[in-house]
Amino acid sequence: MLMYPHIDPVAVQIGPLAVHWYGLTYLAAFGLFMLMGIRRLRHQPFASVVDPAPWTRKDVEDILFYGVLGVIVGGRLGYCLFYKPGFYLTHPLEIFAVWQGGMSFHGGLLGVIVAMVLFARGRRRPWLQVADFVAPCIPLGLAAGRVGNFINGELWGRFSSMDLPWGMVFPQSGSMMPRHPSQVYQFLLEGLLLFVVLWLYARKPRGQGQVAGVFLIGYGVLRFVAEYFREPDDFLGLLSLGLSMGQWLCVPMVIAGVYLWHRGRPAA
Repeated sequence: MLMYPHIDPVAVQIGPLAVHWYGLTYLAAFGLFMLMGIRRLRHQPFASVVDPAPWTRKDVEDILFYGVLGVIVGGRLGYCLFYKPGFYLTHPLEIFAVWQGGMSFHGGLLGVIVAMVLFARGRRRPWLQVADFVAPCIPLGLAAGRVGNFINGELWGRFSSMDLPWGMVFPQSGSMMPRHPSQVYQFLLEGLLLFVVLWLYARKPRGQGQVAGVFLIGYGVLRFVAEYFREPDDFLGLLSLGLSMGQWLCVPMVIAGVYLWHRGRPAA
């Protein structure tokens, strides 16, 4: 088994200014989105759209701006509503204490959806066209976020067998028993694997909404699987049917993804 390497969460310290690795992974995520978005402009149908206007680099920059706001606001509100509604209902000002941690992917996803709707309305584009554009650009950013989780030594996995070669001891968990490095699993599944599947799928023309549908299905399924190896939040534990909150939140994602994919199929 392996020992967590105790990585200093501060990447650079200049006097009172501390730059954390977690913040740098967020910057990396946004940079990767911009890079992949520019490459996405070469794919159909975006390379040939002329009505109401061609897709340009400016569109990618603006989507990123809207998306960053959606991730931050939605991620924070989603955590407060999905994971600790009782606490934040009685301590509403704590919602703004983002430096204390607490972000939800599913809340961030809802925030991004709202951001895409606003962007689409402002550009007079179908919002599903915008969603199809954005979807393949997201997984590498998710991968960067999981790197940040690992560096911070947070979101560790459930206990593993003693003979698992990559089982890792996270002393900050309060136990010296080996655990699954679930951050690495999620990096590989929701990050790299989902990116490869989506990027290859999106390179060919698809029905409107199908690429976004595959993202929802792919992330929902892969996150559902990864949750079996991730330690559930101690203040929630496992919920109905022995599933975690993360797994339950993935169920409507998959259902919505199947609907979008089926809706986008060409008529027979």
